[in-house]
Amino acid sequence: MPKIDRNNCLKFLEWMSKNGYSVWQMLPINPPDQYNSPYSSTSAFAGWDKISFDESEGDIDNEGFWLNDWAYYSAIKEEHNGAPWFEWPEKLRDRDPVELSKWNEKATRFIRQQKNFQNTWNTIRTDARNIGVELFGDIPIFIAHDSADVWAHRDLFLLDKNGYPEFVSGVPPDYFSETGQKWGTVLYNWAAHKAENWRWWKERISRAFRLFDYVRIDHFRGIHSSWAVPVGDEDARNGHWQEGPGDDLLKQIIGCAPHPSKIIAEDLGIIPTEVTELRKRNNLPGMIVLQFGFDGNLEKNPNNPINISEDQIVYVATHDNDTTNGWWEDANQEIKANLSKLKNESETIVQLLIRLAEESQTQMIVIPLQDILELGSDSRMNIPGKSTGNWTWKFSWDDLN
Repeated sequence: MPKIDRNNCLKFLEWMSKNGYSVWQMLPINPPDQYNSPYSSTSAFAGWDKISFDESEGDIDNEGFWLNDWAYYSAIKEEHNGAPWFEWPEKLRDRDPVELSKWNEKATRFIRQQKNFQNTWNTIRTDARNIGVELFGDIPIFIAHDSADVWAHRDLFLLDKNGYPEFVSGVPPDYFSETGQKWGTVLYNWAAHKAENWRWWKERISRAFRLFDYVRIDHFRGIHSSWAVPVGDEDARNGHWQEGPGDDLLKQIIGCAPHPSKIIAEDLGIIPTEVTELRKRNNLPGMIVLQFGFDGNLEKNPNNPINISEDQIVYVATHDNDTTNGWWEDANQEIKANLSKLKNESETIVQLLIRLAEESQTQMIVIPLQDILELGSDSRMNIPGKSTGNWTWKFSWDDLN
C-alpha cells in the first residue's frame, strides 16, 4: 500500500464537508497484522508507518510510556526476520537490559518513523478541524500476542513463564458465526492491571484522545467478561467466560476522556442485561445496527428502529457486515417483507436504511462509505471468522462523483 497523501486526505475531508458529513469514523490506525487486520496489531499505541507523508518529525513528548518499547521491539523483530518476540533468544525475549542496550542505534529509525507519523497525523487533524470534521477512532479491546505491548508488559497478560497463553480471546457462537470466533489475542491479567492503578489502560485511552475526538471501544462486552478459548482449539465453541474489571476500569477510562459521550461502547451481539447496565451506569453511548433489526419479534428486537434510544449510535452497518446491497440480496423473505412495508416506491434499500437512521433521535448516525456509494458484496470490508481476503477494499475518486 502506498503512503497516505495529504492532498488526498484533504480532498476526502472536503468531500465529506460538502456532502454534509461531520464525523469520519475509521478503522484502527495501528500497524495491521500479516492478514491486514487492524484489530490484531503489533502495537496498541503506535501509528501505522503507511500513514506518513511528512518526513519532518512531530512532537511526541507525551509518548514516552510506549515509544521506546515499540522501537526496540520493531528493530529486534526486523533483525530476526519477523519472528514473534516469544521465539527470540532468551535474553531478548526477557528484555535483558544489557542486551537491549545493543539495539539503541537500530531502534532510532523506528522512533523517527513515529515522529513522522505524528507530524502527519497532526496535519490531518488540523485540516479536519478547519473543515469542521471530527475524527472517530476505534480501539480493539484485546492485544495481539506478538506485540510490543505484551513483550514489554508480560505481567499484565495471562501468559506462562515462557510467554505463551493457555487461553486466548474470542466470542461464542452468534449471528456472525455458528462456531463462534477464535481471535487468538491474549487475555488480560486484570488483577495485575488493578495493582498498577490501571496505568496501561489510562495511557492507552489518553493516547487515543490525543489522536481522535471520539473513541469506540470494540467488544465492550470484554470489560464485563471475556470468552476464553483453549489455545489449541480450532474454533471457539469450547470457551468459557472470564470475569472482567467492570466499573473499576471504566471509571479510569472515562477520566481520560473529554466527556463520557465521546466514548462509544460497541455492545453488539448477544449482550446480557448486566453489560447494558454497566454501559448505562457509566453514561456511555451504545450501538445498534439496522441490518440486524428486521427479523424475529420486532417489538423486542433491539436493533429495530422502534427500540432505538437516545443513548445509542445508529449504524446502517459496520465493517463486519456485508454491504447493504449484498445483505439485501441474501436476506430472507421475512426481512424483505418487513422492510418492504417501510420502503417508498422510489427508494433503494440503501436509501431506506439511511432514511430510517436519519429519522432516529440519536446523537450520531454512521453510514459505511460502501453504502453511500451503494456498492455490492464485492466491496465488503471483512467477513468475521475468515482469516484471509479481508481489509482490501478501496474507493476510487471516480466513485465519489
